[in-house]
Amino acid sequence: MQSRIPRQSSGEQGGRRPDGADGDARFSAELASVVSGARRRAVRDGDRQVDTAHLLHSLLEYDPEARSVLGDGPQLARLLGYLVQRSIGYGLRWQSAVEDSGAVPVVTEAAGFSPLAAAAMEYAGARAARRGAVRACGVDLLAALVVDPQARAVEVLARAAVDPRTVLARVENHFEPTS
Repeated sequence: MQSRIPRQSSGEQGGRRPDGADGDARFSAELASVVSGARRRAVRDGDRQVDTAHLLHSLLEYDPEARSVLGDGPQLARLLGYLVQRSIGYGLRWQSAVEDSGAVPVVTEAAGFSPLAAAAMEYAGARAARRGAVRACGVDLLAALVVDPQARAVEVLARAAVDPRTVLARVENHFEPTS
């Protein structure tokens, strides 16, 4: 019986970052790890593209700063539970469909990303630049994942009773200087 899950290339297995947004100089090393993790998760799940839910799951797995913005406790546990459920089954309905709200232009340079995931990566980079940072961090990506109501990440957040507007407000407060 042949496995449905495609094998990783030797470059991905050897720890080298795959081509694409992972090696982009606009993103922090932590964010590059998040993207690589999302790529591995998409391959393992048998998905054609990295979508915003893959990015959210990987972000919560690799970035403690983004996790802290969401807060601790039962809400975070419920969110992680939904993300795990998604990877083991309920996301199967998404495998044959491309994540695209039609609200954002398709970004063609991010091969292997859904249009919304590619747009989120672009948004994270632009957001970091607006706040004067050289590189986007995980919290920038978290903000980018919640701005489009059609994103799968937003659907997962809603299932876990996490309001995307509250997440965005927490992100904004996260970067405000403390006195």
